[in-house]
Amino acid sequence: MSKKLRVLIVLLLAVFVSSIFAGCAPKQTTQPEEKIKVAFIYVGPHNDGGWSQAHDEGRLYLEQQLPYVETAYSENVPEGAPCEKVVRDYANQGYKVIFTTSFGFMDPTLNVAKDYPDVVFEHCSGYKTAPNMGTYFGRMYQPDYLSGLVAGKMTKSNYIGFVAPFSTPEVVREIDAFTIGVREVNPKAEVHVIWTNSWFDPALEASAADTFLANGADIIASGVDDPAPLEEAEKAGKYSLGYDRDMASAAPTSVLTSRIWHWGIYYKQVLEAVHDGTWKPEEYWGQMSTGITELAPYGPMVPQDVRTLVDQRKLEILNGVYDPFNGPIYDQSGNLKVKQGEQLSDADKLTIQWFVKGV
Repeated sequence: MSKKLRVLIVLLLAVFVSSIFAGCAPKQTTQPEEKIKVAFIYVGPHNDGGWSQAHDEGRLYLEQQLPYVETAYSENVPEGAPCEKVVRDYANQGYKVIFTTSFGFMDPTLNVAKDYPDVVFEHCSGYKTAPNMGTYFGRMYQPDYLSGLVAGKMTKSNYIGFVAPFSTPEVVREIDAFTIGVREVNPKAEVHVIWTNSWFDPALEASAADTFLANGADIIASGVDDPAPLEEAEKAGKYSLGYDRDMASAAPTSVLTSRIWHWGIYYKQVLEAVHDGTWKPEEYWGQMSTGITELAPYGPMVPQDVRTLVDQRKLEILNGVYDPFNGPIYDQSGNLKVKQGEQLSDADKLTIQWFVKGV
C-alpha cells in the first residue's frame, strides 16, 4: 500500500469517527426567554367605552408588540385601601411592572412601591415618584383646546355643557383649554360645568347632560369615563364631544369629534426600557406630537371651513409654535393671569385650580 493511500485512509477514518461522536453529542437547546409579567389596575370596567377601555387597549397593544410580555388586569378597583391590596397582591405574585391608572391610586401605589424595590411601578396622572415609581400622562389639554374650537364654531345657542368628574388640576386644566378654544372663535359662548364627583357613574352623568339640555345647551362635552352624556345629547338631537376614545360609535349622529388617548405608545416605551435595563422613574407628560393624545376624525356634520381652521391650529401645536395657554388669559373674575407674549408655565398648568373667563 502506498504512503499516499495510507494517509488518505487515516484521514477518512478520522472524519468518520468525529462524525459519530458529533452525532452522539447532546443537542444544544435554546431556553425560551422568561416573560415579564405586567399588571394593570383600572378604576372602572375594562370595557367602559372610555378611560379604562383606552388603557386596556394599550395593554393589548403592548402584548401584540412585545412577545416577551405577559399581562393581567383588575377592573372596578375602588381608590384608596382596596387599591393598595390589589397592587400588593400583584407584587406578591411576582409581577415585575405594575401600572395603576387612576389619580386616586397614587398613594396606595407609593405605599406598595416602598416595600418592593425590585418592582417597577407606574402611576397615571399623579405627581409622586420614588426610585422605583414613575408617573405618566399626556398633554390632553392640546386636543381639548382643538375640540373647543369645533364647539365654538358649531354652537348656535352659545350654551355648552361640560360634564366633569372631580375638580383636580387635570380636569380644571382640560376645561380651561376647552373654553379657551371655544372663546377664541366665539367670544359670546359660555361653558357651564356640572361635577359628578365620580369617574364612572353613567346614570348621574346622563342626568347632568339632561340638565344642560333642559337649560338650552346644544353641545355636551364629556370629561368622564364613558359615553353616557353623549348618548343623552344624541337622544335630544344635539351635538357632543367625546373623551378618552373615539366615541362616534356610541352616538354617531351627535359626536363632532373626540379627544383620545393612545396609552400603548407609552406602555411599549416603558417595557422596552425595563427589558433592556435602562428604565428610570420619570414624570412623563407627553406632547400631542408623540401620539399619546389625538383628536379623533370629525363627524360628517362638521363643515370643511371648521376642519380647516382646527387642522391649522393642530399643525401649529404639533410643530411646537403654538400653545393653548399663550397669553393674554383672564380668569372668571376678569383678572389677567397670563400676560400677552407669555405662556402659562408647565408647573402652573400641572397645579392649576382657577377657571378662565367663559366658564
